[in-house]
Amino acid sequence: MTTTEWITDIALVLVVFRQLREGRIDHKTFLIPLGIVAFVAYSYLDSVPTGGNDLVLIAALTGVGAVLGVAGGVYTRIRALDGHLMIKAGAVSAILWVLGMGARMGFQVWVEHGGGADDVARFSVAHHITSDQAWVTAFVLMAVTEVVTRVATIYVRSRRAQAGAVRPTAPVLDRTA
Repeated sequence: MTTTEWITDIALVLVVFRQLREGRIDHKTFLIPLGIVAFVAYSYLDSVPTGGNDLVLIAALTGVGAVLGVAGGVYTRIRALDGHLMIKAGAVSAILWVLGMGARMGFQVWVEHGGGADDVARFSVAHHITSDQAWVTAFVLMAVTEVVTRVATIYVRSRRAQAGAVRPTAPVLDRTA
């Protein structure tokens, strides 16, 4: 792994660790993780291979990213406090986030330094995955999808929480007069 890959992966993990302490939802809540994955997508998505079962691999890992992202967003607490929305990643959300990011990092380290390249090559041949780029695309889209769906889930939940927090109350009529 390159230094840039380590920094990017660690930055994405720190995004959720930052939310382990309750803080106010603001633009940074959404823009920082989206900015990181936009950089990752720009840097690593050269092409989307379509030969053999490449799209099956890509779709499967993208689906895993979507499930992890939505679940992570659902298990993030959002509440109104003094006119502001507060966010706090719960243990489940943090575990899911680290699981997704850690699995990608672990896979890459295993392939590059742990002797996994031959195993991945055999798996690829047996399952008609045609190129290394299919793996890169699949893992990058998994990360992008996990981040985007988590952020989108938090955004939707924060809008609902905000709407519930500012719901006007019905006037009370005094019938004793």
